[in-house]
Amino acid sequence: MNLIEKIEAAGVVGCGGAGFPTHRKLSGSFEYLIANGAECEPLLRHDRWLMRNKASEIVQAMDAIGAELNIPNLVVALKDHYHAEAEAIEAAAAKLGSKVRVHRMESFYPAGDEQTMVYEVTGRVVPPAGIPAEVGAVVDNVATLFAVYEAMQGISFTKKYLTVTGEVYTPSVLHVPVGTPLLKCIELAGGAKIADYMVVTGGPMMGKPMTAEELQTAAVTKTTGGILVLPADGYHAKTSQLNVKRMLSRARSACIQCTSCSQLCPRHMLGHPLQPHMIMRKMAMGGDPKDMLDDPIIRSAALCCECGICEVYACPMGLNPRKINSLIKQDLREAGIRYERQQTSWEANPEREVRKAPTDKVAARAGVYRYNKLECSNFVEYDPQADR
Repeated sequence: MNLIEKIEAAGVVGCGGAGFPTHRKLSGSFEYLIANGAECEPLLRHDRWLMRNKASEIVQAMDAIGAELNIPNLVVALKDHYHAEAEAIEAAAAKLGSKVRVHRMESFYPAGDEQTMVYEVTGRVVPPAGIPAEVGAVVDNVATLFAVYEAMQGISFTKKYLTVTGEVYTPSVLHVPVGTPLLKCIELAGGAKIADYMVVTGGPMMGKPMTAEELQTAAVTKTTGGILVLPADGYHAKTSQLNVKRMLSRARSACIQCTSCSQLCPRHMLGHPLQPHMIMRKMAMGGDPKDMLDDPIIRSAALCCECGICEVYACPMGLNPRKINSLIKQDLREAGIRYERQQTSWEANPEREVRKAPTDKVAARAGVYRYNKLECSNFVEYDPQADR
């Protein structure tokens, strides 16, 4: 088997959240292989652990993919304060005689969004509703690349690296089999420190809040990146209780058209024709979004990456442009409507650099700043057989 066949046979999928099959993502011709080591969301730490402890394996996987697909540029993109991680990658590359290099980015959110990362590394704008391959790049999470290394050794992708943090006694990076109960993962991190808590799977910006009932049966999947134990009366609990009717009512009554959501939108800053404030203006006119799907402004919601900057960080009124965009995207999918580009070239906004949202400030707005500063160096390798 060649490398791509080994990756397919091992069942490797993207570990950054989307879960797209890696062998399909690597089908094509590329100028850049970019390893995403930015750990986009606040609080998450497992990618940093992997870069410190599995740097050689990550570099070897990148070299193998580069050789297989004849990719000239191999880049690990990470935040500039990830000093130990950058040094580990650079040391491994030097020892192996690899052409892998490190690209340091500022600490902003969402640095790990792949379209944002492609622009940071290459200066090329991925077209609206497009993929990095359209500008000669492919982006894989560093955890995905470690899984590729294991696939090269004939090891199937059946275990997941993830972060458990928040209101737990020992914030930890875990390596657990897919299918491990989330409650067991919380136990492996020392257990919850508070009795009344909620769980968010993923990160604090784009993660999924779980009900107590869902938590009882929830288990780790190939795309589980984080388990956040948060207070039951905190920001995430309150926002998760908003229903569609309430969100639309608030949009109609409270949006002041300040345009902050558009000014800080990462996709708008890349030159994409997405302006959340204009979508909110349409919502203020009343009516059912399903009846407005022919409107070009409403259709532009398809370009939203749902990072949450608009509602968590930008909006002074505490409204929910991201959630409304998500609802419209669902309506567009159900109607079979795909976004059609009206332009042939795009340029990033010249003010983009000064409009980046600092990660610490984003964490503070999301109510998780204190957890973002927690030490998370404890590592747990979990073997279910040991419990029997």
